[in-house]
Amino acid sequence: MKLDDKLYLVRFNTDKLNHIKILNNDVCLRCETKPCTFICPAHVYDWDEEENRIAVGYEGCLECGTCRVGCPYENIKWEYPRGGFGVSWKNG
Repeated sequence: MKLDDKLYLVRFNTDKLNHIKILNNDVCLRCETKPCTFICPAHVYDWDEEENRIAVGYEGCLECGTCRVGCPYENIKWEYPRGGFGVSWKNG
């Protein structure tokens, strides 16, 4: 089964409070590789060319924490969602 097929099985109870924050957009402007846009398995981060910033779609976060350790500038503040919110794994 492909990763995208497996992700289809995941369900989310989305919170209105964002649990992921970019600390300083200027740091992202200077970052040449923008690893958060390709290391996240759920594709939560995307570079917005129009606004020159990282767009964060926290609603689809798998809560793995990869972004937290993958940003070379430690520019992502990531926390678990509040209790009862976030990812709900269908198969365990």
